[in-house]
Amino acid sequence: MAEPGASPLPAAPPAHTPLSRAEQFIWLTARVLEQRRFAYHFLGGGADPVETALAAYRNEDEGYGHALEPDLRGPVSQPLHTAHALRVLDSIGRCGGQRAERVCRYLTAVSTSDGALPAIHPSQRGYPAAPFVPVVDDPPSDLLATGPVVGLLHRNEVWHAWLFRATDFCWQAVESLRKTHPYEVEAAVAFLDSAPDRPRAQAAADRLGRLVREERLVCLDPGRPEAYPVAPGYAPGEHHFAYDFARTPDSLARAWFTDEEMDRALDHLTAEQQEDGGWPIRWRRWAPGTALECRPMVTVEALLTLRAYGRAIG
Repeated sequence: MAEPGASPLPAAPPAHTPLSRAEQFIWLTARVLEQRRFAYHFLGGGADPVETALAAYRNEDEGYGHALEPDLRGPVSQPLHTAHALRVLDSIGRCGGQRAERVCRYLTAVSTSDGALPAIHPSQRGYPAAPFVPVVDDPPSDLLATGPVVGLLHRNEVWHAWLFRATDFCWQAVESLRKTHPYEVEAAVAFLDSAPDRPRAQAAADRLGRLVREERLVCLDPGRPEAYPVAPGYAPGEHHFAYDFARTPDSLARAWFTDEEMDRALDHLTAEQQEDGGWPIRWRRWAPGTALECRPMVTVEALLTLRAYGRAIG
């Protein structure tokens, strides 16, 4: 029974819906951050608990570490961790003001000579990391790390000196793509969806969509995945589907797919919910703990995508 004057507990979703099954999975397996994100997005929970949980991953350099992105272990700040933190803050409407200013100080400090971000900063050396994210001493700028960060800061109308050169890097990187892979395309879309120059973003997205289809980087028939190649270096079966590129209906990438293709992809996403209520990860599992931490993250994102497209989840 609640104490007098206490806030009411969030209402649980109806039993046996995709949402109720996912809720049990989240309470059983998720980190505190994903538990609070789930409560915020689906149970009427507040933003403050999400931000409090996220703050545990922030370091004195104003970056984020401590395996916020589970495939990079150890305490040190990394661009990929910090990008994840910005996505969380954006999702609760708090990606601006002093929070963004602090993050931009960190981004400035770890930028490469051309003002953008490396995928992995050399400070990761000595700590466990997934074998598909090698650590090198002088890493180049990487669209995979830079695009989502720049896009989120523009989306939230953040203006900082760091953004000018980083934005120029993203334009050059996106518009010069000829051979690419699905994760790089996702990073490009994250940039283009919020880039300030909308006509230029539309033109770049149109060209990128044609490239995705020509190079068969998207599995358009989930019932026949063997008909679509897996990108070099990816895990067996690590296909990408229409919803991986167009996370919401207002994404520029939505125009890449017909209604029928998107419906097939969303049907597939719905059917991927596992018996335990969570969604699977498709990339390479290299350590038991990282796979366990990633599945709740993927589960929250799957539910958000289905809801964004109007699919009934509970």
